[in-house]
Amino acid sequence: MLNARIAVLVSGGGTNLQALIDAQACGRLKSGELALVIASKPRAYALERAKNAQIATETVERAAFETQEAYEARLLDVLASHNIDLIVLAGYMHILSASFVSRYPERIVNVHPSLIPAYSGKGYYGIKVHEAVLAAGEMETGATVHMVNEVPDGGRILMQQRVPVFGSDTPKTLQHRVMEQAEWVLLPRAVEQICAELIAQENAGGKRMNRNLFEILEKNAYPGRGIVLGLTPDGKQAALAYFIMGRSAGSRSRAFTKDGDNLAIRMLDGGKIADTSLILYTPLRTLEKAVVVTNGDQTDTVCAALENGDTFEGALRTRTFEPDGPHFTPRISGMMDFADGFTYKLSILKSGDAAGKTTLRQTFETEPLAGTGHFIHTYQTDGAVLPSFSGEPVAISIVDDFSAFADGLWNALNPENKVSLYVRYTDLNSKKYQDKILNQYAID
Repeated sequence: MLNARIAVLVSGGGTNLQALIDAQACGRLKSGELALVIASKPRAYALERAKNAQIATETVERAAFETQEAYEARLLDVLASHNIDLIVLAGYMHILSASFVSRYPERIVNVHPSLIPAYSGKGYYGIKVHEAVLAAGEMETGATVHMVNEVPDGGRILMQQRVPVFGSDTPKTLQHRVMEQAEWVLLPRAVEQICAELIAQENAGGKRMNRNLFEILEKNAYPGRGIVLGLTPDGKQAALAYFIMGRSAGSRSRAFTKDGDNLAIRMLDGGKIADTSLILYTPLRTLEKAVVVTNGDQTDTVCAALENGDTFEGALRTRTFEPDGPHFTPRISGMMDFADGFTYKLSILKSGDAAGKTTLRQTFETEPLAGTGHFIHTYQTDGAVLPSFSGEPVAISIVDDFSAFADGLWNALNPENKVSLYVRYTDLNSKKYQDKILNQYAID
């Protein structure tokens, strides 16, 4: 791949498209080629911008199709005919279905005019976002570039930029400031970054490159609770890690402790919280041929099911996300299976809508690859309303050195928010393991 081929989907004037055109012209967008602009309206001025920049254009109107399925089928045909690698939604006023998104996993990018999760999701678009910000009396707002998934504005956050709100602002003046100071700056930067990653991925033989777990955590002040499962580079040890974080005094007043071959969470002296059902549980249990690790009492649900002949997936079908609206914290779970060699699975149960009325259940299973692990966590980032993890578990690098992995992971977690970390390496021949607990606060 010399350059990633980009399609930009638009509905209106195309100011964000123009920011991409300008970035390409001056060399700031060098790893991607603006190959196609698709408009949902035939009179969208964005089409003129594209033609002036000699970019191919297509118009695909939703009203011309009886169903969303037929409309998206046409979009997919157009994208395929232009060999598109990356889709950018730039003022595109339609929501794409989960089926469509699944055809371009982690290859659809959107720019939203707020600091997600604030003022995002259904009903928040265009000038309506800025009207809501002013009505709420906010002192600052901004823009977010994020990956697109099945939840509106719910995909993995790539970049954010804050913008001040002035007392004299109208929705129009605020909209222009957000575009000028945030959207037009962030979008080209994010698109260049993604295109460069796509090129590197193809140059590596088309394989997804493992990311550095420590760098991921250093850039995220609040990933919440996280699970890592994987295989060391020598192929001899199964690697597991689980950490918890906290923002309130109560949730921080906890520590991990061993209970035989299992892991428990204790409340520290002085820690006071009325309802401990979501913060005190058994995160890890060791069975005869499996290890189960989760962020809640579903550990017991899974273990009971396995002992009764049921499956990991079957057990989790009986559970849902945590009832802590408006966050609706996902339940994340993992299982290392030693029954026939070594395999592992990861699962996430999360809310499918902002009101917590539906549950999305996803299970990921992989054949272990030496030197590779997978990381899943509860929150994408910090926020007043915590946005749920999105996408597939992140492929990360695992190292042979147990202490280096444990200490590096602990040091990468945000020092103010980290609470406890547990790491275990299991020898695949003997099934013996070495483990380590790191607590922010000592147990008396």
